[in-house]
Amino acid sequence: MIYAMFAMILLTFTVAGHLLKLRIAAVKAGEVKLSAFRLNDANVMPTKMQQAARNYSNLFEMPVFFYAAGTIAVALGLQNPAMVLFAWAFVAARAVHSWIHLTSNNVIHRLQAFMAGNICILLIWLLILWEYSGRPHY
Repeated sequence: MIYAMFAMILLTFTVAGHLLKLRIAAVKAGEVKLSAFRLNDANVMPTKMQQAARNYSNLFEMPVFFYAAGTIAVALGLQNPAMVLFAWAFVAARAVHSWIHLTSNNVIHRLQAFMAGNICILLIWLLILWEYSGRPHY
């Protein structure tokens, strides 16, 4: 699970880098004043920048459940092959979600990727509970 968690971190930094690149380009092109970033006023931001900013924010929402599950699974030694498979499936779903969000932004396709990732998270948590419930608790 730890490698899948690291992959999610790399995805987050990749989106952050993309967002930074868009912001720098917009300021240099005179599309946005630097002062607009004080409050991140969406009304003055180009659409592509708004999409990237929203996607970056998304990477701090549902993935919190993934990081928590991964940390618990690793710390308590609860990992199993199915859990690791679902962890990688989650990362893949989030990468697809980000790709769609940052390119075509097709809402239906984005929703499908989002829901696929959410199902993976739910399955990981169910597997953690299953593994944990089979252990003696003192």
